[in-house]
Amino acid sequence: MLGRRRKKNRGLDCILLALVFAATGYLGYRVTMQLHYTWHWGDILQYIVRFDKQQHRWVANYLLLGLLTTLRLSLYAAVPALMIGLGMALARISRSLFWRMTGRTYIELMRNLPPLVIIFLVYYFLADQLTPLIGVDDFLQNMSSQTAHWLGLLVAPPATITAFIPAVLTLAVFEGAYIAEILRAGIEAVDSGQWEAAHALGLSRGQCMRHIILPQTFRQVLPPLAGQFISLIKDSSIVSVISIQELTYQGTQLMASTYMTIEVWLLVAAMYFVLTFPCSLLLGRLERSYARGAT
Repeated sequence: MLGRRRKKNRGLDCILLALVFAATGYLGYRVTMQLHYTWHWGDILQYIVRFDKQQHRWVANYLLLGLLTTLRLSLYAAVPALMIGLGMALARISRSLFWRMTGRTYIELMRNLPPLVIIFLVYYFLADQLTPLIGVDDFLQNMSSQTAHWLGLLVAPPATITAFIPAVLTLAVFEGAYIAEILRAGIEAVDSGQWEAAHALGLSRGQCMRHIILPQTFRQVLPPLAGQFISLIKDSSIVSVISIQELTYQGTQLMASTYMTIEVWLLVAAMYFVLTFPCSLLLGRLERSYARGAT
């Protein structure tokens, strides 16, 4: 019975896959024949990698550089977003009314404001105050050439650092609100008997949270946290409005200069898919692993 059901599901999957390919082919036919569009795939691929005649090797070009910038933005924003989310989740369940209201105000603001508005507020108002406060300008003026090289390789070109920092901060603050709600729900899902047992052993509230509640919480919320990281990768495209040369920005500039609109955005979509699909596979494995552990 189980084998027959698997064969039936496999046949249905094949039919659905064939329908997807047929729909894709039909759309390609309509674009080509009805809109008289001429495809330039041979020309667009050179914007991923190019051969440098001076260095005699292949080097990354605009789209691949934008993909790497998107990856760096996502990784650097994920850590402070998790820290902000954890702090706000603890504030939401605090015994203090002040901290509960602080956490709720932050979460409601971030979840009900468009991310585009948030990034403009951070970039045009907070960045001018923040970067001098932490000494970014002095550091950029006095750094050595070797430091500038590694800074451009690991973070961003020195000329764009003053925009890169607000971009990371905006993504962290925006995503932190959603992470806070995920962690709060995970903390509240832990059985109340865990708190009672910890208090019976003489543990303080902070010790109970650190040693008993949070380890269980992170185990439960790991799949939704991974899903939120996928959302962070996609949401990073909003920083293109402040000229961060990530993937969407590079695609916009390339489209404006080459007029290969469909090829550029199909390729940009494929590169985003390359970043997010492995995360989705990992998320599926985490969910199955958690289901086996719960069983």
